[in-house]
Amino acid sequence: MSWFESFVLGLVQGLTEFLPISSSAHLRLTAAFAGWHDPGAAFTAITQIGTEAAVLIYFRKDIVRIVSAWFRSLTNRSMRGDHDAQMGWLVIVGSIPIGVLGVTFKDQIEGPFRDLRLIATTLIVMGIVLGIADRLAARDETGGKHRAIKERKTLKELGIRDGLIYGCCQAMALVPGVSRSGATISGGLLMGYTREAAARYSFLLAVPAVLASGVFELKDAGEGHVSWGPTIFATFIAFGVGYAVIAWFMKFITTKSFMPFVIYRIVLGVLLFALVGAGALSPHAGESAG
Repeated sequence: MSWFESFVLGLVQGLTEFLPISSSAHLRLTAAFAGWHDPGAAFTAITQIGTEAAVLIYFRKDIVRIVSAWFRSLTNRSMRGDHDAQMGWLVIVGSIPIGVLGVTFKDQIEGPFRDLRLIATTLIVMGIVLGIADRLAARDETGGKHRAIKERKTLKELGIRDGLIYGCCQAMALVPGVSRSGATISGGLLMGYTREAAARYSFLLAVPAVLASGVFELKDAGEGHVSWGPTIFATFIAFGVGYAVIAWFMKFITTKSFMPFVIYRIVLGVLLFALVGAGALSPHAGESAG
């Protein structure tokens, strides 16, 4: 991998990690369209450490408060009813599904799941799911025609059941094209949470899973065509761009819908199917060269 490739891929990772359009799919597609080798699951996981570092800084007050309350609740029984302490447990519980499935399907994640036809399918299907969830949220928030406005849930109402459902939604993002934020935000909206609550918990829930995955894949960073230098460079690029994107996105969702992302996902998925169907792009582009 050249330094230019690592710069572009780091930029793509930072731009797409927090948007509900799938960063892993865009890294895969960028390489395929440019005629580069597939950067692979290991490169994706490691560069995500950069974007998760952006989450740690952006949500630092929330994270410090949650971690502090959680540790104190281990020895202080009176703290166990504290919302922040409970959030610590909910993040742990919600991280179990992706941890178990990530280890179980590691070979598929690094192989068959990177087929461009599967990515096109997940882009379209999850785009439709996100669109439905967004419309339901908008209907509740505006009241719709002849309906009273429905009060949507905040994170203070999050429990074990919803935490596990969020976790299962996050685990779906092991398949490129699903999108970690897209799946968890859709799940949150369908469960009746506000857009801001769904996005906030989505980002907090991703921290332990992404950091663990990145550390686990560090051993593979220097294998094949991907070397340490470009990988680290891409990770720093992803961090800087990712921080700017997350700040913009959290403001965007307070007043805007997810429909632009829904349309983008569906159009990209259809375009990808057309290119593969016409023979202009191989569904395994770049894989054999890796």
